[in-house]
Amino acid sequence: MSKHRVSRRQFLSYTLTGVGGFMAAGMLMPMVRFAVDPVLKADKGGNFIPTKQKVADLTSDPVRVDFTFKQKDAWYESDVTNTAWVYKNDKGEIVALSPTCKHLGCTVGWNTDKRYPNQFFCPCHYGRYEKDGTNIPGTPPQAPLDVYPFKEKDGYLYLSQAKPRTGA
Repeated sequence: MSKHRVSRRQFLSYTLTGVGGFMAAGMLMPMVRFAVDPVLKADKGGNFIPTKQKVADLTSDPVRVDFTFKQKDAWYESDVTNTAWVYKNDKGEIVALSPTCKHLGCTVGWNTDKRYPNQFFCPCHYGRYEKDGTNIPGTPPQAPLDVYPFKEKDGYLYLSQAKPRTGA
């Protein structure tokens, strides 16, 4: 036995400090895990989403292609539907454009205004885009429509997340 004796007051102080520390750790660990776990979780490979659009059916006229994917926000999973305007250009290359206007985020439509045929038109503030998605000077949009990276697999079109255009 040790010659140094612990007083009753010291014993209670040590005990309450230890119990308080365990309680604090028990409360903080779930919060830390909640904040860190989604960041550390490995992402599933392949971020291309299948569409129902057959590549062989694409023409030089833009068609609206809707596609749905599962979006996970921490532990909440939901189905999200996006849209793209897809066509083949003069070189036979696929062009997939986002329908979101770069002015205020309204949805643009193809050939919907009779005054401006063969253009993408935004009804919110009369924004206009050429067929290739470039914004028409003098209209509200300050940037071209975003483009979807794409790939073809088994004859069907797969789209990824829309990205701003890097070059003209």
